[in-house]
Amino acid sequence: MYKRLHKTQKSFISEDFLLQGDFAKTLYHDYAKPLPIIDYHNHLSPKEIAIDHQYNNLTEVWLKGDHYKWRAMRTMGIDELYITGSAPDKEKFSKWAGIVPYTIRNPLYHWTHLELERYFELPVLLDKNSADDIYGISQELLQKKEFRTRGLLRKMNVEIVATTDDPTDDLHYHQQYKADKESFGLIPSFRPDKAYAVNDLENYRHYLERLGAAVGNEIRTYNDLISALDQRMELFDELGCKSADHGLEQLYAFELGEWDVNKLFQQVLNGKPLSPQEIAYFKFETLIHLSKSYHRLGWVQQFHLGALRNTNTRMLKRLGPDTGFDSIGDFEQAMPLARFLNLLDSTDQLTKTIVYNLNPADNEVFAAMMGNFNDGSTKGKMQFGSAWWFLDQKDGMEKQLNSLSNLGLLSCFIGMLTDSRSFLSFPRHEYFRRILCNLIGIDVANGELPADAKWLGKIVSDICYHNAKTYFGF
Repeated sequence: MYKRLHKTQKSFISEDFLLQGDFAKTLYHDYAKPLPIIDYHNHLSPKEIAIDHQYNNLTEVWLKGDHYKWRAMRTMGIDELYITGSAPDKEKFSKWAGIVPYTIRNPLYHWTHLELERYFELPVLLDKNSADDIYGISQELLQKKEFRTRGLLRKMNVEIVATTDDPTDDLHYHQQYKADKESFGLIPSFRPDKAYAVNDLENYRHYLERLGAAVGNEIRTYNDLISALDQRMELFDELGCKSADHGLEQLYAFELGEWDVNKLFQQVLNGKPLSPQEIAYFKFETLIHLSKSYHRLGWVQQFHLGALRNTNTRMLKRLGPDTGFDSIGDFEQAMPLARFLNLLDSTDQLTKTIVYNLNPADNEVFAAMMGNFNDGSTKGKMQFGSAWWFLDQKDGMEKQLNSLSNLGLLSCFIGMLTDSRSFLSFPRHEYFRRILCNLIGIDVANGELPADAKWLGKIVSDICYHNAKTYFGF
């Protein structure tokens, strides 16, 4: 039935993929590979996990919602009909398969073939000739119980999945899943970005209505807003939430009280736009309150900084946000980040913090900044987070690991996360682990580290699993 597949070139993904030298291979195969995965930040659907969703085909599970692939397809001149449009799923997959050979040296090329092999045991190259057979084989497999969402997670030895949830989410599916007493943990993470998005007045006021409904009280004042957010945090905490996440261009630096936040909130309710500085201040004061609440609850706070979003207004109007038209920004980071963290630290209300950078020019800035606020209370309290989004590739990971090693302590690092909407994205943990082991292995080969597999293997194991488990308290 699948005649073409037998003639397809075998995958280049070998057992020792990315591993140069015997020591790197030992570190990976003996210490990193066997460990479970703690995915402490992603955008997976809790509903799809709770109901153990079954996907119809590879397009649905692999291409839908993946703006990495969408950007590549557009670059290759593929019409939007076959990307986010109404073309049949098989035709969309065929278009994707046809461009895969042209994604060489982009991480998509590595990820694509890792995912085909790890989930579907298809160690072959994807191209226009193998597309039909791969689509057919995977479609048959996806009908089996072990290829539903929970089965896909088990295949990758996932121990914890921490989804990203808005304060207005009812968390019904988290509650439903918790009652099932499954083998791996599903917990919510608090993502309050919409609660301070006062730059979009109409949508913001609609959001306040939803937040008010979630707590059973109309939000008429700024204190009502803060009270509602605190109430929702309590519910999240009851369901095992360990962290909050924020997507921002940059953090903000003001003196508390520079503006009257209550008056600013009333202006928003009255439909009067705020100035850019007033918007920034509103976000600042709200974030300061939230950060103090995280400290009280013992949560970790995560800040993803530096994305320049929605740069293509024509496509934004056509397709909406998060469709592949965001970019690396060049915002001022060091001074406002320092002042924001210092304000919290000055009252000893700075909780464990992870800061992720999107502009590689700022790697050393972020790595150095985190060291300023370690206080001996917790191992690795302040984390320079893993390479993410545009930096989530071999070169980006190596640069992040090198900056952290040079200016902090790599041994305290809490490692990788997927930050993904796809249930097929978990080989990214393997990708990271191989890159980490190879970096250390090269140092050993160069005589820069002792060839002590037991000691360095422990450090690798900590970075890949144990540090995160302890840091979040899973």
